[in-house]
Amino acid sequence: MAATRYRRQLRIAGKRLLRGLRPGRFGRDKRGAAAVEFALTAFPFFAMLFACLETGLVFFAEQSMESGVARAARLIRTGQAQTGGFDEAKFKDAVCHYMIAVSDCQSNLYVDVRTYASFKNADFSSPTEDGKLKTDFQYDPGVGGDIVVVRAFYEWQTYFNFFGYNMSNLSDGKRLLGAATAFRNEPF
Repeated sequence: MAATRYRRQLRIAGKRLLRGLRPGRFGRDKRGAAAVEFALTAFPFFAMLFACLETGLVFFAEQSMESGVARAARLIRTGQAQTGGFDEAKFKDAVCHYMIAVSDCQSNLYVDVRTYASFKNADFSSPTEDGKLKTDFQYDPGVGGDIVVVRAFYEWQTYFNFFGYNMSNLSDGKRLLGAATAFRNEPF
């Protein structure tokens, strides 16, 4: 008798469950749909948003660096750096002065200023080895008429790594930004 009553209660509960899952009633119930849809799309949306922001910041910093190096290199080309007693630290100050919105410029910026006998001999080789920045840089601005190559490198900290998207190109998770210009010094 108890078993019969138990089976009857199971049958009634099963019918209620099936009645609640019918397409008519279940399909019309929209409570919580927005929250579920947001939860499904929020993570990919914010991942793409942050990836776009970081990419934009890196390109902005690189363009700012390119402009700063070109403007500071003009001091060498016109002889102002040589007659003004510029050393590597003063030249780095000049580059950092012309760069916009780049934090901690002095400690992350490396400059390489070299003179060459001809443009054909100018060295634009990679400054990295095994994912690390080589630091065998020089500061030789030359004299009037010399061919000079000015290169600058900045280690930019990257923050975003999502499904293989990572802008770093150094082994310590940073992105190496670079700018270079080659010219012949004006007579001074």
